[in-house]
This record gives sequence, C-alpha cells and structure tokens, in this order.
Amino acid sequence: MKYKYQKPKILKFKKEFGFYTTKARSELMKKIPSKNTKPELKLRKVLWSVGLRYRINDKTLPGKPDISIKKYKLAIFIDGEFWHGYNWSEKKQKIKSNRNYWIPKIENNILNDYENNVQLEYLGYKIFRFWANEINKNIGNCIYQILEYIQEFEDYKVTR
Repeated sequence: MKYKYQKPKILKFKKEFGFYTTKARSELMKKIPSKNTKPELKLRKVLWSVGLRYRINDKTLPGKPDISIKKYKLAIFIDGEFWHGYNWSEKKQKIKSNRNYWIPKIENNILNDYENNVQLEYLGYKIFRFWANEINKNIGNCIYQILEYIQEFEDYKVTR
C-alpha cells in the first residue's frame, strides 16, 4: 500500500551522530515497557470484569493493537503521551536534547499510527485510541465508549 506521506528519516542514536546519553539514562530507557503498561492492565481488568474477552497484541492485525476483539471488529490502542505525540505541535518545541533524533522518531510513530488506522479501517475495524492519561484519569468514559460501540454493533447485527 502506497502512502502520500514520506516517513521522516530517523538517525541512529549514536555518539558519532552527535547524540549522547549517560549510562544511567540508557538503563532507565530500557526499563520503559512497551507492553502490559499500567494503563493497559487497568483497562483490560475493567473490560474483563464486564465480561468482555479479548486478545492482546494480536500480531495478525496491523499495528498489533493492545487489545482486540475480532467478534466485534474492535481494535484498542493505549498510547503513551511522549511516544505517540500528545499535543505534538506544542510539545515538539519543548524537546531540548537530541532533537534530531526525537522529533523524527515521534513523527514516525504518529505516521505509523495513522497508517495502522487506515489498514484496520480497510479491514472493517473500529479503532479506539486512548491516551494513557485518559485511562488513568477517566477510565469510565473510555469503557463507556467501548460498550456503546459494542451495543451498536449488536443492534446492527440483530436488525440485518
């Protein structure tokens, strides 16, 4: 599939390219999880408690959604604010160190998210993207949106 956007070139995070990070910073970055984050676990626990069964990180779907329910053609992503560019036009200006690495890296993540959404929509999936802070601050609203979609999906199936 061809896209009209060109992916940003991401430089390698190496000293020769002018990037520098301390050993301590490097160790901290390694500890940041990409799967089973606290917001993901929190949302999954509530979904399970209301009787929804799901798959996590399904490799057969574009973007490996954090949570997917094939029965309802539903894909849910829980995005970290830094990594996926929350309020990007404002935050982009605040990045001070290693800008040549982080700005293209985050913009590439944003583009990948868009491409995955397009592919999932083409497959007929409904996509929910929640920010991690949205899950932490107002999980009830997130659950409400998901359950409302499932109800509409069920109603649509019944009327056909």
